[in-house]
Amino acid sequence: MRAGLTQRNAPAWRSARTRLHARPMDPAEATAVTLLDSPDVPGAPVRAVSPGRKAVISRDDIILAALRLVGPHRSVSSLSLREVAREAGIAPNSFYRQFRDMDELAVALIDLAGSSLRQIIGEARQRAAVDRSVVRGSVEAFMEQLQRDDKLLHILLREGSVGSDAFKQAVDRQLTYFEEELRHDLVRLAQANGTGLFEAGLTAKAITRLVFTMGSTAMDMPGGEQGRLTEELILMVRMIVAGTQTLAAMTPEQVAR
Repeated sequence: MRAGLTQRNAPAWRSARTRLHARPMDPAEATAVTLLDSPDVPGAPVRAVSPGRKAVISRDDIILAALRLVGPHRSVSSLSLREVAREAGIAPNSFYRQFRDMDELAVALIDLAGSSLRQIIGEARQRAAVDRSVVRGSVEAFMEQLQRDDKLLHILLREGSVGSDAFKQAVDRQLTYFEEELRHDLVRLAQANGTGLFEAGLTAKAITRLVFTMGSTAMDMPGGEQGRLTEELILMVRMIVAGTQTLAAMTPEQVAR
């Protein structure tokens, strides 16, 4: 047995993130683990340390620790480095081995939130066969995540309005990814259905910004009100789609009026 390993922890040559699988996790944590998970380095030892402190820590461990601290009334921007270090079970100085500062951690969380939601919305759009169901399926998938108090979605919605400039830029980058993916789907649907499409990129941007703005409003609404808002949002998106189809049938002179 290698020096520094106890009989108890010798078989546990895995990261602290892997050990998180052994305890109950909320849906956001489970999603984060799925997105972050990758094979640990074979044979990597976990050294014995003082009680309460982890010997081996990764970026993913710190991200998951921060995720456990945020919530509907707690934004990433309100977290302190010491809080995150305590939750992760590391000394504050160990934080800097993985992240330059709290801003870099927050941006990592925002990127993770964007990846998670794009996957969910993308799957909803792929399941839809016609234009109408694409609108309803995508909006309902978005609102269902909101109703589940998905921490990742809350991060994406909240940090775009209350975070630092770095946070807002990270959120805006994620929205741009959403817009590009939606643009491809709008073009695909227009070709499949033989309908017009005016300025696909601008149409995708209008839909994306509307959904996220309404989502920010819905975060603080009672659950019963969110159902009404979902139907209103579906109608608004359909109005945008109808508008872009109408504009596509016009001449440039008519559009410019």
